[in-house]
Amino acid sequence: MKSIALLLIFCLTGVTTAKAADCGAAGQRVAEEQSGAVAKTELQTKDGQPVCVVVVIVPGRNGEKPRRVEVAVPAN
Repeated sequence: MKSIALLLIFCLTGVTTAKAADCGAAGQRVAEEQSGAVAKTELQTKDGQPVCVVVVIVPGRNGEKPRRVEVAVPAN
């Protein structure tokens, strides 16, 4: 049921499955660069261009709490 709702949202907003998959790949790249784990990826439009907003959780150092890092990368 959840996947049907997501597909419906993608169709209604004009987002293709390929673009959504690109955000997943972009998320993995950002997570590797930040040495963290992907928490969320979202396709958005900024200035008329598709952008993947990636949220990564980066482990804390020396007993610090994990950090939340949000990065916007162009969707290809």
